[in-house]
Amino acid sequence: MPTLSERLDTLFTTVRKKGREYTYEEVARGCSELTGGTFSKTYAWQLRTGQRDNPTKRHLEALAAFFRVPVAYFFDDDTTERVDSQLAVATAMRNADVRDIALRAMSLDDAGRKSLARIIHEVSILHASRPADDPRHHEPPDDEE
Repeated sequence: MPTLSERLDTLFTTVRKKGREYTYEEVARGCSELTGGTFSKTYAWQLRTGQRDNPTKRHLEALAAFFRVPVAYFFDDDTTERVDSQLAVATAMRNADVRDIALRAMSLDDAGRKSLARIIHEVSILHASRPADDPRHHEPPDDEE
């Protein structure tokens, strides 16, 4: 079961603003605006690093609203798992290669998508079985013309 700080860290690293993490200042300002109360960048940092681990209901609601997740994300494992899966898909879709594969797969019929899924599964197995220092594991060099 992930801790509050681990859950909050996941949000910081996956919910992004123009390709980068939100700063503590941005999170604090957003949460203050959402609650009408105080929420400092130090407090956001303390929650993320685990130095504080018992926020008020109002602060959890503000964090949830800021990161656009249900407040249950912070205390319900099923909700956390579901949201983390959605965030993983959103993160993957930011990758142009993944997005290209997904868009091409949309034009396939059911049999084509099943074949593509099998191919991807086999490549994943091959990729996972290689030692990390295997040169085949690294990105291919750019073609020289």
